Amino acid sequence: MSSQTAAETRPWLSHYPPGVPYDIDPDSYSSLAALIDEGFQKFSSAPAYACMGKQITFGELDKLSQQFASFLQHDLKLQQGDRIAIQMPNLLQYPIAMFGALRAGMVVVNTNPLYTPREMQHQFKDSGAKAIVILANFAVNLEKIIAQTAIKHVIVTNVGDMLGFPKKLIVNAVVKYVKKLVPDYSLPGAISFGDALSRGSRQALTPVTIKNTDLAFVQYTGGTTGVSKGAALTHRNIISNVICQDEWMKPAGVPVGTGICVAALPLYHVYALTTNALAALKSGYMNLLITNPRDMNAFIDDLKKYPITSFTGLNTLYNGLLNNPRINEVDFSQLRITSAGGMALQTSVTDRWEKLTGCKPAEGYGLSETSPVLCSNPIVNGNRVGTIGIPWPSTYMKCMQDDGTEAPLGEPGEIWAKGPQVFGGYYNRPDESAQVLQDGWFKTGDIGVMDAEGYFKIVDRKKDMILVSGFNVYPNEIEEVVSQCPGVLEVACVGVPDARSGETVKIFVVKKDPGLTEENITAYCRENLTGYKVPKKIEFRTELPKSNVGKILRRPLRDEELAKQK
Repeated sequence: MSSQTAAETRPWLSHYPPGVPYDIDPDSYSSLAALIDEGFQKFSSAPAYACMGKQITFGELDKLSQQFASFLQHDLKLQQGDRIAIQMPNLLQYPIAMFGALRAGMVVVNTNPLYTPREMQHQFKDSGAKAIVILANFAVNLEKIIAQTAIKHVIVTNVGDMLGFPKKLIVNAVVKYVKKLVPDYSLPGAISFGDALSRGSRQALTPVTIKNTDLAFVQYTGGTTGVSKGAALTHRNIISNVICQDEWMKPAGVPVGTGICVAALPLYHVYALTTNALAALKSGYMNLLITNPRDMNAFIDDLKKYPITSFTGLNTLYNGLLNNPRINEVDFSQLRITSAGGMALQTSVTDRWEKLTGCKPAEGYGLSETSPVLCSNPIVNGNRVGTIGIPWPSTYMKCMQDDGTEAPLGEPGEIWAKGPQVFGGYYNRPDESAQVLQDGWFKTGDIGVMDAEGYFKIVDRKKDMILVSGFNVYPNEIEEVVSQCPGVLEVACVGVPDARSGETVKIFVVKKDPGLTEENITAYCRENLTGYKVPKKIEFRTELPKSNVGKILRRPLRDEELAKQK
């Protein structure tokens, strides 16, 4: 098969459900602001978000996000194109801030709230963020590094800020004084989220002209060189994925303006960002925001309150719910869409979920660099468990061999993808961008196979990336941190299979100090790495496998671990 054949013939089109177009128009909206305005006006009276018992309509979200946008423009004097970081879990404040920033023509830098100061400093410096909206729980970490960044404006919010009186006061008091989840911090000049909205209400938002080729998000993804890098996503990239999402889900038959989507994955993650926060604007669906999905009892209590029509999740999440004895209390009779991504969906979980809900999970695949979805199984008919499905409208995929030729059908090769949702490069990293982009094709680094009907499967990773509960972990970053731990001589990091999270992080360490312990290393890692990156397994060795030039080899260690599983 030639390098053009799969792209030209698109064998997967024969498996498109009736009514799903082969191609979409990525230029049908001038910007995300136009898409946002349309959704707010069309569904003004419909509920847009629910969180912790509080609902807001699209009309209310329209007003609040305009106030926030006006505050950024008139009070902070930020300019179109300036970067603003948002660092919080799923709360009503997130869509208000995100939509406000986009409507003001600014660029959103989504930040994991669990990041350590070291990780925050890198991301804020790299993006050049000038402002940040941060949950008070994490403000102490910002205090430690803000002087090393370009951030001049800090908006601080508390968990209950949008819940209304008196619930706001009760929730914030419990979080701070009972649960003691808000460490003391000092950020002189910081503004409260409520004050920001109040100030913004004094002046109307000044309209800005935004092109769909303008930058909308700098979405950080793991770095192969030990640091994360920002995928520069334009308005057009995101619009393309939103339109595809809307078309792909229509066969499920959920009427416009009536759907209720579970948003348990964090909106700062590119999967939920597009699939939940932005796609809902096209269809007028309400997002049920789950602030802490690890609190399964509270999660199930929320699910019981609403007739859920769609669920966005990943294997770990579905497995956790299925293993909770209270899951049978939830009425899933209205569930029409279960989408799964971020990590491999296990057959046992698929079968159990379908038996419980009557809705088979449709697994898909994508990356931060692709806004994120490239392909998915059809929602109705043609859902093939064990595959990542077929490419979405206007999307092309092929498997390429190392010699630059397309892999024969059924033979493995690196997945390359092309489409309007594929980014144009990493933020301020032309060299790394050039390594993964070729003639409009993005080299994903994942090894897959395509069958004669156009269905794809992931079989391996070209990169050494570890996938922990849908989050990318790069060994270079872990090794860089661990190598700085006192007493460590050498370290190698690999991913090992884990029933709960898909994979978990394991490190092999050669000691410099005989007194070094696992506890020493774990404590050091917890200070410098987000929780899911902290090695769960540590093995001490007298030496590590190396190449003839002295490079530490991870593959023999990974192979050893895989052999233990057999």
